[in-house]
Amino acid sequence: MRMMMRLTMPVEKGNEAIASGAWDQTLDHIIETLKPEAAYFYLEGGRRAAMFVYEAAKAEEMAVINEPIFQALNASIEQQPVLTAADLGKALQSK
Repeated sequence: MRMMMRLTMPVEKGNEAIASGAWDQTLDHIIETLKPEAAYFYLEGGRRAAMFVYEAAKAEEMAVINEPIFQALNASIEQQPVLTAADLGKALQSK
């Protein structure tokens, strides 16, 4: 199932994570674990934010993915299933 993860982190914690190297370690963990098809970095409400689109095999993977992010970055995380335009077209044609 294709998933989208969005995370935002407090500015102060983000500054600390960048200075200590925790950001690089956490980003490496995210990339190695998710193997995302897309990764974007941006600002949301004045906070650092990132979005990753990836394939998930099992719901249990979320704990393995999320816990290091919570601990290292004090991030807020949102995850949800997403469809490509082709996926949506197939779903609508099957009705």
